[in-house]
Amino acid sequence: MEYIYLLLCLAAIVFSADWLVAGAVTIAKRFKISNFVIGAVIVGVGTSFPELVVSSIGAIEGSSDIAIGNVVGSNIFNVLGILGLTAFIMPVAVSRENKRFDLPFCIGVSALTLLLAFNFFTGGAAEIGRIDGLVLLCCFSLFMYYSLKGGMEDEASDAAAEVVTNKQLVLGIGKVFLGLGVLLVSSRIFLNNAILVAKAWGVNEAFIAITLVACGTSLPELAASLVAAAKKNTQLALGNVIGSNIFNLTLILGLASQITPLTGVGITVIDYAVMIFATIAPLLLGFRGRLNRWAGAFLFLCFVAYNAYLIYSQIN
Repeated sequence: MEYIYLLLCLAAIVFSADWLVAGAVTIAKRFKISNFVIGAVIVGVGTSFPELVVSSIGAIEGSSDIAIGNVVGSNIFNVLGILGLTAFIMPVAVSRENKRFDLPFCIGVSALTLLLAFNFFTGGAAEIGRIDGLVLLCCFSLFMYYSLKGGMEDEASDAAAEVVTNKQLVLGIGKVFLGLGVLLVSSRIFLNNAILVAKAWGVNEAFIAITLVACGTSLPELAASLVAAAKKNTQLALGNVIGSNIFNLTLILGLASQITPLTGVGITVIDYAVMIFATIAPLLLGFRGRLNRWAGAFLFLCFVAYNAYLIYSQIN
């Protein structure tokens, strides 16, 4: 039955992602917000709810490996897996603002998380404590303020030219809530059954967190980004990935560490290093204004290589 549930949930995820993206684009057009910002804020925050729930539960239950591994693994999957596949399907535009602020900010908070996790600034035991969490929450507030302020002021954005009626706006908002609700429920069911299957195979908690749990909680991002790419709205797809990664590190780890300090002994420096590499790669590969299909293929092959390393480490 677990395998049947997995297939049914995948179908629900695909359809609900289509509603979510369509509704988000309608809202963006009505309020003249750029597609990147609507992807980073509305779609990004919405699709990050599974990570928020799983990491918070992990913190409450004292399972730091689940709380941290879920975030680190999700961020790796978002860029190398999701953005890689998205760019392979449809080349992703990388704007000047993406290169000037969004991608560097994502790189910065990724590096900051590594330094905080290993107590680079204060020494002592390696953990993300409550003060570290407050620092991350401040970074979240800064990103939200800058993104919304910049998105509302961008009168030249691709959303500014179209007129949306009140009826279309209401329908768009309805699609966002309905799509997001189905996404979260179906993703949660998918995740529960995936973990049952993994435990039946006899793998450890850290491995489950950084692979199955991370990929399972990132299914909304995967579905939303691929649907956006199919609709040729690659800025929304890029915004979804970057926004989700920033929210995972700043909001989710920030809140989880307020519940209990997070040690995450099963999450290694290599895992953090791969996460940082994943945030740097789009900036370098998209320096000329887009991530082409070759760049997408490279990112996805890096994701495959990383998972091969994890499986090899698990076996040995």
